[in-house]
Amino acid sequence: MNFEAYKTAIRGLLGDKRYKHSLCVSRMAVHLAHRYGADEKRAETAGILHDIMKDLPREEQKKLLRKYELPLTEVEQNTPKLWHAILGAEYIRRELGVTDPEILEAVRYHTTGRENMTLLDKILFVADFISDDRDYPGVDEMRKAAKNSLEEAMIDGIAYTVKDLAEAKRPIHPDTIAAYNHTILQSRL
Repeated sequence: MNFEAYKTAIRGLLGDKRYKHSLCVSRMAVHLAHRYGADEKRAETAGILHDIMKDLPREEQKKLLRKYELPLTEVEQNTPKLWHAILGAEYIRRELGVTDPEILEAVRYHTTGRENMTLLDKILFVADFISDDRDYPGVDEMRKAAKNSLEEAMIDGIAYTVKDLAEAKRPIHPDTIAAYNHTILQSRL
């Protein structure tokens, strides 16, 4: 499939706001890929597909998670906002025929991050935070950080997420903590 076919595939699954967001993330991912020397086509594809399952009702997400036999950790079971990334990677593999492991993993970890993120993982993670449609306190600072370093923007994004989750007394995925620790330790070397 090509980019236009992917746009058609997500259009039927996403509402207007999420569709626009996916287009914005895709554009930002291409921009970041160009800036940081990653494959722009892979970034474009990961960006357009990253939220493909986000607007699917929770019960439908549960059904597909079971159908695909995707195991969830205790934190994941109790954090439905994470399901779309886990499910999305498997959906695009099975239903859209995406076989590129870098794209699949970038989609899978775009919400939590993880230790030892690939360049494409980082690009999608940051693009999702700073795409043009985003408007939240601190987004402009994160955009500035992304001009200097993906890692700097990632640290800001992860810190924002951890603070938000902690204040809401919600579980924090261990992959998010691992991503933060790994990124901050690597940035100090």
